[in-house]
Amino acid sequence: MSDVVVVDTDVVSFLLKDDTRAQAYRPHLQDKLLALSFMTVAELYRWAYTRRWGQARQAWLEERLRAYVIVPFDLDLCKCWADICVIRQRQGKPISAQDAWIAATARHYHCPVVTHNRDDFSNIPDLIVISETA
Repeated sequence: MSDVVVVDTDVVSFLLKDDTRAQAYRPHLQDKLLALSFMTVAELYRWAYTRRWGQARQAWLEERLRAYVIVPFDLDLCKCWADICVIRQRQGKPISAQDAWIAATARHYHCPVVTHNRDDFSNIPDLIVISETA
């Protein structure tokens, strides 16, 4: 699935806010099928609810989300998530539940994750990480 990339929450946020950091990621997203973990969508809604977005702003978010395929969970994805959590725990580098879902989505579907937080996804076997950070 090299034509598909899983976009991490931070990069989606840059794109939504038209943050200057989004420019560095646009070449990695161009001509790709853009996928989001269900967890990223949940994080974006938490962001909107925390900031008390009204109906119009939430509708704006939903319109922007139409540019992405939203990947739901299933049993195999749950197993991949658990595996990633255990791997990172055994490395002494626990991973957040949110990042583990995003990593599991990319790894399970054999596509890279595009993130600005490379370290959040380090040392996960069979996970391709694309990042513009050192």
